[in-house]
Amino acid sequence: MIHPTALIDPAARLADDVEVGPFTVIGPEVELGPGSRIGPHVVIKGPSVLGARTRIFQFASVGEDCQDKKYAGEPTRLVMGDDNVIREGATLHRGTVQDRGETTIGSRNLFMAYVHVGHDCVIGNDCVLANQVTLAGHVRLGDFAIVGGLSAIHQFCHFGEHAMAGGGSIITKDTPAYVMINGNPAQVHGLNLVGLKRRGFSREAIRALGEAYKLVYRHGLTTEQALAQIRERFALPETETFAASIEVSTRGIIR
Repeated sequence: MIHPTALIDPAARLADDVEVGPFTVIGPEVELGPGSRIGPHVVIKGPSVLGARTRIFQFASVGEDCQDKKYAGEPTRLVMGDDNVIREGATLHRGTVQDRGETTIGSRNLFMAYVHVGHDCVIGNDCVLANQVTLAGHVRLGDFAIVGGLSAIHQFCHFGEHAMAGGGSIITKDTPAYVMINGNPAQVHGLNLVGLKRRGFSREAIRALGEAYKLVYRHGLTTEQALAQIRERFALPETETFAASIEVSTRGIIR
């Protein structure tokens, strides 16, 4: 199960059935959950906790010191849930004490080749980051977010759940839940209707989200006016999620 050329620190904690490929290096304070498969030439540094059935492909670097120049070796962490897939050459860094001290990743996410996840990011569940997506530090992604290849998200940006960014997007503001964006700089191009239908959203919810979207983007209202009308007209959890994703924005939303 563990290749003889792999270097595993005695202080690492691996479940009994973890597979480790040749020339992989696993440092101290690394925890790997059951059913995990680590390919060749992977580097995992702690403190890091990787959940059950983690799959890491060759040349990925997980849990390394962050690239923030303020980082001075403090004991920060990377924590991941279950069933995550990390493809070739991806880099996922630990947190900083200037923020939460932890980079947090949920479950069932796909990090395609050469993705970078910066320090202190918080990523939900069931997200897809396509090839060469770059997340700067402190970025937050909601559940079921999809970020197209070669896209970059500025530090401290929020990217809402079920939102989608087309390939090559440059994202410097917050992205509300459920919307579809694209471009440099990124602009909103409507709701992520295909994604909502595929995930089983009801017709009522999709219709209400469409109306809520128009209040924000089409009716010439201020943000405060649009949010007030959304909450006055609709009482669905989906429209509240949409409104809340706008309300919490500190960088302003993509228009």
